Amino acid sequence: MTRHLPPAAVAACLLFAAALAGCGTDAPAGGDDGLAADTPQTSPAMTAAEAEWRSERRERLLAEDGWASLVGLHRLELRAHYIGSSATSGIRLAHGPAKLGLVQQDGGRVYFTPEQGVAVAVGEAPVTGRIELRDAREPDPTELLFDDGQGRLSLVTRGGHRALRVKHAEAHGRTAFGDLEYWPVDAGWLVDARFEPHPAGRTIEIANIVGGVDLLPNPGAVEFSRAGSDYRLEAIDGEDGGLFLILADRTNGHASYGAGRYLDTAAPDAEGRVTLNFNRAYNPPCAFTDFATCPLPPPENRLDLAVTAGEKAYVKPAGT
Repeated sequence: MTRHLPPAAVAACLLFAAALAGCGTDAPAGGDDGLAADTPQTSPAMTAAEAEWRSERRERLLAEDGWASLVGLHRLELRAHYIGSSATSGIRLAHGPAKLGLVQQDGGRVYFTPEQGVAVAVGEAPVTGRIELRDAREPDPTELLFDDGQGRLSLVTRGGHRALRVKHAEAHGRTAFGDLEYWPVDAGWLVDARFEPHPAGRTIEIANIVGGVDLLPNPGAVEFSRAGSDYRLEAIDGEDGGLFLILADRTNGHASYGAGRYLDTAAPDAEGRVTLNFNRAYNPPCAFTDFATCPLPPPENRLDLAVTAGEKAYVKPAGT
């Protein structure tokens, strides 16, 4: 279920980082960002494991269908849109043929008809006539391939509105991708936590950066302690039985991305124990592209804590 977020609430969500930055005046001093922790402790094995994770993360971002390849999010406003890279296209693509095809909304469904003579495929099957575009949230979503597979187009629903999400291997944000910066690996940010389950079927409202609110499964919360204080994070269903945490902390808008970070965990064990490896806190896709629709931290997950671990704010190279 999705509903639209009032403008005032959207503004509040987007400005939460500024509020967090002002939470108290006793942020730990030291370092070039004023938020340095104590001297990091690690081991060769942990350092190697984290380096491997960081390398794999970069590879995922830079894959041909990774977030760095995202070049457009085009809302479907009319019953029919001609799409292509020409200036006369109703929906103008950043990359691709001058005329790609026609997108139509009809009877609650969305259809695509390719331009004559333009090669478009779904998987390895050429598209030669009108086909239905199945939404990315459906079990068998449709992804159109064009430009010899370099371009990818899919249908998404955000805030109750349909849009075309477009990726291209030649996206400047991908070909000129910059460096990912991290705090030093620190075993002190490998934190033992406890999972507290919620009643089955519980959901939580999660605002996104484009102004909508989604109701997402909320299986429980994780609780942990740090420097004598207790903290709690509401969890969303993750992969393979794990948990997905959307969090904000006092580094946001300083050394880390202003709209918060994400953290994945393994499934809690039979006693509810789960490990939070904040060294693997990472930026949402909207840190790298203007066309992502990132979920934002709920109010419950805004920590009055400087998490000086994990991925720092991404600095886009000039021109991207």
